[in-house]
Amino acid sequence: MRIMMLAQLYPPFLGGEERFAQDLSVALAARGHDVSVVTSWQNDTPEFEIDRGVRVYRVHSAMQRAHFLHADPNRTQMPSFPDPAAANALRRILAQEQPEIVHALNWMVFTYLPFAAWQGAKLVLSVCDHSFICPKKKLIYHDAPCTGPGLSKCLSCTRDHYGLAKGAVTLGSLWAMRQIERRTVNLCLPVSTSVAETNQLDASGIPYEVLPNFVADDITTPHGDNDAFMDQLPAGDFMLYVGAFGRYKGVDVLLEAYRRLSDAPPLVIIGYETNEYPVQTQDVPANVTVLKNWPNHAVMEAWRRSSLALVPSTWAEPFGIVALEAMAMGKPVIASRIGGLADIIVDDESGLLVTPDDPADLAAAMQRLCAAPALRRRMGVAAQARVQHFTASAVVPRYEAAYAALLGGATPAVPAGVVQPVRAVR
Repeated sequence: MRIMMLAQLYPPFLGGEERFAQDLSVALAARGHDVSVVTSWQNDTPEFEIDRGVRVYRVHSAMQRAHFLHADPNRTQMPSFPDPAAANALRRILAQEQPEIVHALNWMVFTYLPFAAWQGAKLVLSVCDHSFICPKKKLIYHDAPCTGPGLSKCLSCTRDHYGLAKGAVTLGSLWAMRQIERRTVNLCLPVSTSVAETNQLDASGIPYEVLPNFVADDITTPHGDNDAFMDQLPAGDFMLYVGAFGRYKGVDVLLEAYRRLSDAPPLVIIGYETNEYPVQTQDVPANVTVLKNWPNHAVMEAWRRSSLALVPSTWAEPFGIVALEAMAMGKPVIASRIGGLADIIVDDESGLLVTPDDPADLAAAMQRLCAAPALRRRMGVAAQARVQHFTASAVVPRYEAAYAALLGGATPAVPAGVVQPVRAVR
């Protein structure tokens, strides 16, 4: 099959969506498919490269010229409407690549929609966050989980987040483009049951199938030179958090929970700073080590050396690839009972699920596992077994089956899988 992935960002940029776009593209190419990626050009990235058999095109956008519109000018985003410069570049690439399947992520799909009718490919949309109904993509309202969209709420929220003018344009264009999208997308692929529910896909009229994210089959194989990174870790047991330094990730809840522990092992926090609901990591409790911008190979080695994993998110985490990475290394995971994390972690078997935004509940779970090395080992074994349902060899064939069914003219039947319930809507 000739498959084109559309993603507004792609590695070397860090993030779950970026990793997903790369991992799926590379895995499909390794299985013999002809795969290309179109993504946005960012500072110092090549306009074209071949990444393990995947042709990666990076296109310039008109929005990039308006630096004042972006919170981070080195990580610019695609708009909620077709970007004229990016669309012009995409038109030329489509004519050259002639894909049978266009698989879009995030708002990059809007730049493709004007070409969908004449181009003729089947359009697949992965839903990896809450952007189907939320202009901010995180479904957070006034720094707390949002109960759902509403005109007055969304106007207020986008104004506070983007500014008055940009917020109004974003909200209006998003509503208009979603109407076109509903008539154009052939299949939605939410990464978890939570994402399907929060994005109200039942009401969208678009066929959908829950297909999870995944990790590489060889994820436990060491890669890269990690010595300089490992020297920064504490000796002996330590607990590990990996992710953005944001309140929606529960970093402030984690620090408060750690303050409540007695005789606790060190806590290591590895991640990157974010402009969205940032948490200051300069003034942290004793025995807390904060490390920034590590490559994934070093993070995986840190998981190997840790005693347990912490994923204390306070927002509806769409999936939680970081939990899978820790579990692959045989680590029990303490995570919030929210979003897609409940699809991954079996409570009291491969880890512990705790109440979101509750430092007392999180502290109790941390204390319990810190005091029980035998329980940690037993949960770690269960975690590694659970991950086998989320490896590339288990999940990528399900993506291939979905593509093949579309090219055959049928909506794919719901396959049996570990992510339940999986439902197709007609």
